[in-house]
Amino acid sequence: MITMLALQATMAGEACAAGPTTGPASQPEPVLRVGGLKMNKVLFLGNSITLHPPAPQIGWAGNWGMAATAADKDYVHVLAQHLAKAVGAQPRIRVGNIATFEREFATYDPARGLRDDVAFGADVVIIAIGENVPELTTEQAKAGYRAAFAKLLAELKKDNHPAIFVRSSFWPNATKDAIMKAACAEAGGVFVDISALSRQEANYARSEQKIAHGGVAAHPGDRGMVAIADVLWAAIEKRAAATTRGD
Repeated sequence: MITMLALQATMAGEACAAGPTTGPASQPEPVLRVGGLKMNKVLFLGNSITLHPPAPQIGWAGNWGMAATAADKDYVHVLAQHLAKAVGAQPRIRVGNIATFEREFATYDPARGLRDDVAFGADVVIIAIGENVPELTTEQAKAGYRAAFAKLLAELKKDNHPAIFVRSSFWPNATKDAIMKAACAEAGGVFVDISALSRQEANYARSEQKIAHGGVAAHPGDRGMVAIADVLWAAIEKRAAATTRGD
């Protein structure tokens, strides 16, 4: 739950909800690990599937991943519960919406836009974007997005060198996903392919409830959110095991 996980949520760099971020000064923070991966701080960066504030004009009243029926049912919270169970404590979680990067990647300044996210000092970063990136119909546009995405990853890695996981788009796009996969590999991250989930109607919110707005209805519902979290968790476990072995 949001209070249990000391979760921080940010939209356009502004804190929306926050819990405690430091323990008593006299007590050193225990190191939380899943296998060989340190897991004290986990940063989620995405778009509306990750975090969306209330938008009454489209019938959305939540302040979490659209279109989960409650905060604890979006993929961020479901995955955070996996992590907490695995490490036996509550990692610190920060959640940010970077849809601005998707829509304005050609002019987006990661040093400025990600300043507070980088300062968080995450051990693990999970990036879930792509859906709002305009169609890349020219070679120039493709090269531009690849360069921008590589710059984004470099900014996130520059200080703390976190383990990075890049999730493919929920609504698959072969061009955009291939670009993110290549940039992720160059950055030493793990690309997590969730494209199969979109082929199952049960994973859409419209399969669980009647939603008037088509865009909201096309988002993952509670089952889809669990499915996304499960695929990400499997990738984290695999990377953690490999890190333990020194692969």
